[in-house]
Amino acid sequence: MDVVSDAISAVRVGRPSSDRVRVGGDWCARLDPYDGAGFHVVLKGSCWLLPDGGDPVALGAGDAVLLPHGTGHVVADSPADAATVARAVPFARWADRTLPQPPLPAFGTRAREVEMLCGKYRLDRSHAHPLLAELPPLVHLPNRAGRHPELRAAVDLLGGELGGEPHERRPGSAVALPSLLDLLLVYMIRSWLAESTDGSWPGALGDPVTAAALRALHADPAAPWTNDLLAAEAGVSRPTLARRFTALTGRPPMAYLTWWRLTRAAALLRDSPDPLATIARRVGYSSPYAFSHAFRREFGTTPGRYRAAREEPVTLTGP
Repeated sequence: MDVVSDAISAVRVGRPSSDRVRVGGDWCARLDPYDGAGFHVVLKGSCWLLPDGGDPVALGAGDAVLLPHGTGHVVADSPADAATVARAVPFARWADRTLPQPPLPAFGTRAREVEMLCGKYRLDRSHAHPLLAELPPLVHLPNRAGRHPELRAAVDLLGGELGGEPHERRPGSAVALPSLLDLLLVYMIRSWLAESTDGSWPGALGDPVTAAALRALHADPAAPWTNDLLAAEAGVSRPTLARRFTALTGRPPMAYLTWWRLTRAAALLRDSPDPLATIARRVGYSSPYAFSHAFRREFGTTPGRYRAAREEPVTLTGP
């Protein structure tokens, strides 16, 4: 595993949801804050996104936007005023086709028609990786010639799978859709990392020494790492590794390793039925006792209680 893959895997729970939405005329819809990350991709036409507490963002055909912290927002045909925003239709009604269509949007009209892919990912933020925590409230990825070809390909594939009514979807779509949605999230985060000029984690993954150490720790977190072994893996002296790694990640190498081992263990407790001894070995602890002691120090509770608190199944509703 690599840092981005591990960061996503550690917080993702349940299945992502998505829908293809078509609307025309004058319209305004609201998504309340939620426990996860949301996205919109404009396939046709243009619209505006108004994040809570932020400035309006104009979206054109081919633009993608990620709201990694579940910020509440409004999507509308124009940069609507406060009174219009207050009357916004709940966005979930668009995706639930069993309900009457909301009165404001004029579905199926040709006037100023907009078509979008919209969805969200359910995330457990109890111990999110700092790479994800560093993402801004809104990541806007404009459609520019030659930029983000992988992201564009994923959007095209996802749009094809979501075309038509649910009963008209092609065989295998129940497997394809969650995989494509996961791919879309990875490509949006990659695109942000490639373009970001702020934050430490784009720099950490771009620094050859720190990136080499991170790759080694994430590839085998259970290995008996020491500062000397990790420095040799990165091809530098121990002081050089400590200085560069700490400056870019915010933690010394061994402190990061301990944190990541316990964060990985928390995900295993949440997502797998493996016994405590097995999880302890998988994340580098020689005994359940040593693991439990370290886990309690980091999370403030025992592994068993942590698992029990997360045994209730997660359900994911529409966007």
